[in-house]
Amino acid sequence: MINRVTHQSVQRSTLANLQLNLSTMADLQAKMSSGKKINVPSDDPAGASDMLRLRGEQRVQNQYKRNADDGNAWLTTIDSALQTSSTTLRRVRDLVVQSGSGAMNTPAREAIAVEIEGLRDELLQQANTTYLGRTVFAGTSDAGVAFTVDSTTTPPTYSFTGAGSATVERRVADATTIRVDADGAKIYGDGAQSVFALLDTIAATLRTPGGDATAQLNTLDSRFETVLTELAAVGARQTRVINAQTNLAESAQTTKTQLSAIEDIDLAEIILQLGMQEVAYQGALGAAAKVLQPSLMDYLR
Repeated sequence: MINRVTHQSVQRSTLANLQLNLSTMADLQAKMSSGKKINVPSDDPAGASDMLRLRGEQRVQNQYKRNADDGNAWLTTIDSALQTSSTTLRRVRDLVVQSGSGAMNTPAREAIAVEIEGLRDELLQQANTTYLGRTVFAGTSDAGVAFTVDSTTTPPTYSFTGAGSATVERRVADATTIRVDADGAKIYGDGAQSVFALLDTIAATLRTPGGDATAQLNTLDSRFETVLTELAAVGARQTRVINAQTNLAESAQTTKTQLSAIEDIDLAEIILQLGMQEVAYQGALGAAAKVLQPSLMDYLR
């Protein structure tokens, strides 16, 4: 039995194929204009799931990068302060050694004492160094300064106001947390055992007739070694942060490449497919025009 083919069935079939062809062209044009293979999850459910996972990884990596950058800034600030402190203590030592020559008169010893007091004030300023309003030698303390001085007493009293046991840390990887502050009490001392009190003692000794300030050299050297030791520790932690930054940059590039492979189009391929689809569509239109010739009934209607 031969099925009867009518103009209406040919018309429906032809229009359906034209609509399908046009829909494919619209999809290709949307991909080319957006540059993405997946514009809605239904385009590729599995690919969309992978995209969401990779974008989640990107957000985590970006947060770790911000943490590492902030930690590096903290440690750079501490390193600079400790470098300056070591230079200050070295100058104090030179002055103490100079005062022990035995050839200095009272005015010269007074001048050295005054300079040492100035260096003490500089050292106190370095110990209260801040980064973005946070004291880098005071742990998590919000006191505003790591050390306070009470000038009403003789000699002045220096107090550590920080929270040395409550450290400031930054997480730079899933299982890596790095300390980014330093313990001011350990480095500069506290109260009568502080380096500031030591410099006051040295200045007072220089003002005392016959006083020998060189007797404080061993204590001064001990403080100097403490600063150098902390400098080394800060340098080691900063190296870890820099390594973490490098690893995060590599991971971010890998994730970006993986994400691009899933969602980015091959522009040359899309242009080729679109061109082929346009040719097919124009051909289909031409074929439809020849097949769907108007009949006598069309004119009568």
